[in-house]
Amino acid sequence: MADGHDGSRPLRIALVTSSYDYIKDGVALTLNRLVRYLEAQGVEVLVFTPTAARPAFTPAGSVVHVPSIALPGRPEYRLALGMPRKVQRRLKQFAPDIIHIATPDLLGYRALMLARKWRIPVVASYHTRYESYLKHYWYWAPLTGLVTRYLRHFYGACREIYVPSSSMAETLRADGLRDNFRMWPRGIDSQRFDPGKRSEAWRARHGIGASDLVIAHVSRLVREKRTDILAQTLRQLRAMGVAHKALIVGDGPERAALEALLPDAIFSGTLDGEELAAAYASSDVFFFPSETESFGNVTLEAMASGLPCVCADATGSRSLVAPGVTGLLAVPGRVAQFADQLAMLARDEVLRRQMGAAARQRSLGFNWDNTMARLLGYYRALLAAAL
Repeated sequence: MADGHDGSRPLRIALVTSSYDYIKDGVALTLNRLVRYLEAQGVEVLVFTPTAARPAFTPAGSVVHVPSIALPGRPEYRLALGMPRKVQRRLKQFAPDIIHIATPDLLGYRALMLARKWRIPVVASYHTRYESYLKHYWYWAPLTGLVTRYLRHFYGACREIYVPSSSMAETLRADGLRDNFRMWPRGIDSQRFDPGKRSEAWRARHGIGASDLVIAHVSRLVREKRTDILAQTLRQLRAMGVAHKALIVGDGPERAALEALLPDAIFSGTLDGEELAAAYASSDVFFFPSETESFGNVTLEAMASGLPCVCADATGSRSLVAPGVTGLLAVPGRVAQFADQLAMLARDEVLRRQMGAAARQRSLGFNWDNTMARLLGYYRALLAAAL
């Protein structure tokens, strides 16, 4: 069906994803930003995705609704059980030059099969470490090996895979995936996330004194973000006599358990816009023990806000944090090591300031326009090779 795009009409991209407008997570926000960028460049985009009756935000572009059900065990996410015939017809009528799949689920697999049948180049972007998420849920854990094999097959059938970090690419190679990777890092709005957004008034509204040291954590409050390690580390830090205020930004199914374990912490709930920027900049250290990140958007936001970061030495964070320069990395799950690193930063204001300034400087190398232009370049190169 597709024989290469010759430039006689606008480039057409079909984006297939199971996360786009019903939850404000990193995947959805990145894909919406991509669609806005592509359309601004004159590219025609049609998004095939489950949608919400009440979207979490106004989605970008033209969207084709795909029926879905709540994901068992994680009802805040949606699962499309495939692609109905009327949706398949809409995809065929659109006649895309490339099908870009963002989620390797049943919807994504059906799109992959149709792309092969219609001879349309198919690419995928890698956003979520599904195989590493499963171990945090006993009812899914037995499927880990099966999921890993499926992902190897799925991504191996795509022409190119756009991965957000070199550490993620290394992990996927180690898992036996075909090396068809292209780097597609994320960007940062360095004007929005800026150390200058620090606000004593914001701190005071949240019960934070002028001399209080604030350790911030920003994420969805779910098991795979290692909320257990978060709580254990902050409790150990308190037992060590390290004075601090813990600021937990975000919401999710683990919030109630965290509130019980950390009664002195400040739970702000989900923040956005200037409130989120002020929360980062008004903190002193960023702590993120998750080991399941493919990139780490929140870590980059913290870096841009001038915070030294203490993170797990794992995919995503390993490609962002320069140990001893912009922050510190600990062995995943090592509570004592995390606590020691946080204690060191808590007790050394000069080191915090040096690392925070270096983190800000490093973050400026991640630009959204350059990131999106890179992906559009990949699309064009792929089609040019097919002519």
